[in-house]
Amino acid sequence: MSAVCAIVILNWNGKKILEQFLPLVIRYNNIEARVVVVDNNSTDDSPEFLQQNFPSVDVIRLSQNFGFAGGYNHALKQVSADYYVILNSDVEVTEGWLEPMIKLLEGDHSIAACQPKILSWHDKKMFEYAGAAGGWIDGYGYPFCRGRVFDTIEEDHGQYDDEGPVFWASGAALFIRSKVFHELKGFDEYFFAHQEEIDLCWRIQNRGYKVYVCPSSVVYHVGGGTLQKDNPRKTFLNFRNNLIMLARNLSGFQKIKVLVARFVLDQVTAWRGLLSGRGAYFLAVIRAQLAFLKWVLFHKDGFNESIEKKHHLNGWYPGNIVWEYFVRKKKRFSEIVTKTS
Repeated sequence: MSAVCAIVILNWNGKKILEQFLPLVIRYNNIEARVVVVDNNSTDDSPEFLQQNFPSVDVIRLSQNFGFAGGYNHALKQVSADYYVILNSDVEVTEGWLEPMIKLLEGDHSIAACQPKILSWHDKKMFEYAGAAGGWIDGYGYPFCRGRVFDTIEEDHGQYDDEGPVFWASGAALFIRSKVFHELKGFDEYFFAHQEEIDLCWRIQNRGYKVYVCPSSVVYHVGGGTLQKDNPRKTFLNFRNNLIMLARNLSGFQKIKVLVARFVLDQVTAWRGLLSGRGAYFLAVIRAQLAFLKWVLFHKDGFNESIEKKHHLNGWYPGNIVWEYFVRKKKRFSEIVTKTS
């Protein structure tokens, strides 16, 4: 294929993970993509390990840990390619995973980003939490996936093997046109980590491009490699960043309505956590709300920005999946998003 593609992997103290998963990235690089590892100022010897054991891999060393968002933004300014493959270091790729994705992008220039089907490395018949078979979002900003709603993860029976548009593509294995990435100034570095790819995909759609899933390409993701699911830092970033994303991408009365509703719903979630003995979770959610208010205070231009809704948003569910999941007991994507939705 004539397209120039770069597979870019962000690393922070991940020598053992790279040793395990990088060989398959190199082995199944059938399109001769450039492979780049970006080191986010690791304190282990992973950069030296790479240079000694993987001489074909380019290493970019950053001066500090810029997080997921900032790390990629800084590194991709130094990488020239038509397409970037933003790949987590803990992803096991499969033979032929690259070709369908590049073919999809080459065949339709309105598609700016896409993801493969992402299954769990721990149980390869199950979807993986962070992306599954393509990301959606509801009218209150709750992300979910084809194959995963909140903590309910489905077994893969081929039920979501249709290629098509989604709202967001997972940052675990994100294929994106470099031109579009730089047009939009990449990820929002204020996010540091978590939900930055959803924000980017929202902005991609606001520009009139499409985001797709291509399930004929399959990868397996370990997940939770840096911060475990119940880590207070992860909880804080997820809740804070979700509110910032809503503030940036909604407009007018809808923005105010949704943010007020989310503050109430997040308070309910926080107090449920406290009453169940999860004090750290409660504090993380409250800290996230206070941090969002601080963001509003110091980023008034971003909060007051008016987003003119010119384009249809694919993968947008106008209802509330909290209601569907917890009250109506609809646990699967196909139960919530039907053809008549």
